[in-house]
Amino acid sequence: MKKIGWLLLTAMAFYACGSVPVTGRQQLMLVSDQEMLSLSLQEYNDYIKSAKKSSDKTNAALVEKVGRKIAAAVETYFKANGMEALLSGYYWEFNLIDDPQVNAFCMPGGKIVVYTGILPYTQDETGLAVVLGHEVGHAIAKHANERMSQQILLQTGGSTLSSVLSNSSAKAQTIGAIVYGLGAQVGVMLPFNRKQELEADHLGLVLMAIAGYNPELAVPFWQRMSQKGGGSLEFLSTHPSDATRITEIRKKLPDALKYYNGSAGKNSVSPNNSSKKTSTSENWRF
Repeated sequence: MKKIGWLLLTAMAFYACGSVPVTGRQQLMLVSDQEMLSLSLQEYNDYIKSAKKSSDKTNAALVEKVGRKIAAAVETYFKANGMEALLSGYYWEFNLIDDPQVNAFCMPGGKIVVYTGILPYTQDETGLAVVLGHEVGHAIAKHANERMSQQILLQTGGSTLSSVLSNSSAKAQTIGAIVYGLGAQVGVMLPFNRKQELEADHLGLVLMAIAGYNPELAVPFWQRMSQKGGGSLEFLSTHPSDATRITEIRKKLPDALKYYNGSAGKNSVSPNNSSKKTSTSENWRF
């Protein structure tokens, strides 16, 4: 076990060649954006064909409106920081699906789905901005790529890494476990996923602030979610507890408020109305 752990750490250090916007955290990236997109796009297309789109035109339009504003905030931030090239290939899509689940998710390619079941908790445009900012945060952080890369290391123990990376079919077999959160291991994958969820919260706060939404209102949204229940089993969950989430969000609010108040220097440029199409993100359930 020690040898496998050493190999994993060595491989991760060697291949960690990316970093997350805003947070700057170093990432393990063993799979290209193009591969992630091709592996997941068919899954998304199959899902969207069978899913029941909401007939509520008002809320569907609101999801689209808020999603585009958050996507424009991404472009604003990336341009202000000389990172425009990283947006190549993103094609955002925002759909409201008629489903009672209190959830939303994002897949590689920038395909984001919001379930109608979460609307009573979002309540308004700003509440939707919390959810969509979080999902877009997963997208720009390339969390699916990172999770898939770690899963490859866990499955191979580092010993057959090169063969897996050159084998498209092996990657295709892996994507199902990555996309739908299967095969997670307590003590390794689950804490890592919780870390990504909190990071997506942080990114979401910044993006909603740039888009003109008050990030402080993320706290009452998560308080409403907490009242729904089911947020206490953090140890065996891929998501942090609501209490943990609220605590961490409060810690990150001063940073997000700099963007909202226009005091974050070159990063805090005025949001624009453009919504450059983009693509490379994740299937991460809210």
